[in-house]
Amino acid sequence: MTITSSTDDLFLRSVSASVAGLDDAKLDQMKERLVEWKMTTAIILRDDEIAWEWYSEGKDTVGPLLSCTKSLLSALVGIAIAEGHIQSVEQPIADYFEGLPDDAIRIKHLLTMTSGWDWPDFDKPYKAMKKSADPIRFVLDRPLISEPGTAYLYNSGGSHLLSVILSKAIGQSALDYATSRLFKPMGFHQAKWTSHKGINEGGTGLQLYGRDLAKLGLLYLREGDWFGKQLISAEWIQESTRKHHRGLLHYEPPIYGAYGYHWWQSPVEHNGAFDCYFAFGHGGQYLLIAPEERLVVVLRKALAGRNEAVQSRNIIFEHIAGARKK
Repeated sequence: MTITSSTDDLFLRSVSASVAGLDDAKLDQMKERLVEWKMTTAIILRDDEIAWEWYSEGKDTVGPLLSCTKSLLSALVGIAIAEGHIQSVEQPIADYFEGLPDDAIRIKHLLTMTSGWDWPDFDKPYKAMKKSADPIRFVLDRPLISEPGTAYLYNSGGSHLLSVILSKAIGQSALDYATSRLFKPMGFHQAKWTSHKGINEGGTGLQLYGRDLAKLGLLYLREGDWFGKQLISAEWIQESTRKHHRGLLHYEPPIYGAYGYHWWQSPVEHNGAFDCYFAFGHGGQYLLIAPEERLVVVLRKALAGRNEAVQSRNIIFEHIAGARKK
């Protein structure tokens, strides 16, 4: 999907950081860290307005969301349920795939990454799934090692199954559905999403401008209302972003959190700053929403090791949080 190459925007207004209740001087001092830690994008929204933004190339660019893609997929599942295409999160995935021994695995288990399939070492089977002749069957044939709904295992294979279920339910690709239900109404400028045999990759593969990713955060901050049009139900946003499993709340360094429906959730006790939930991509790509602070943060950085995400975390919970005026 290409709507326009322009980054002008009818929906996002800009105000000064000070008007938004942020300390300009502290945010300017943060630029040194952004460069040092190889960030490419930093956008801060307060309420409905951009309060501060920075780009390593001097302008916004299209970039990969990596696993932040999963949170957009969660939104699409919620919309499909509201429109009656999918029964509910309790629907067995066996309704969409032949050859499953029973209906124990539900859509909610894929959303919360508690399917029970063997999927070790933080998504280690993902590369093998990508290389397999039949990625769908690769996931479905994994042995069950725990009762669905009990144990958390980060599993991009389950995310891909969600994209398959969505496409079967709505009769079109996830990208086409996202374009009609979200991207066009919200004035997105460009979207690319990798696909295989007409199915968009569920766990990753989406590319957006930084500002368009920020709009998704703003939509969630506004509980699904896009300036008078309800694009996602407030109930789905509340349910999908709350804690459903402790997830990786005790992972060190503390770059993750508890887990909802393909959204991470972090309480103030975990991060030391504020209650929030966020989409997370490998190495430190963040779309974070802190409702009580009326705050949305987008951070993108050059690809690096998984634990390099602690640098993005420090930007958010130390520098940005520290720039709030008392």
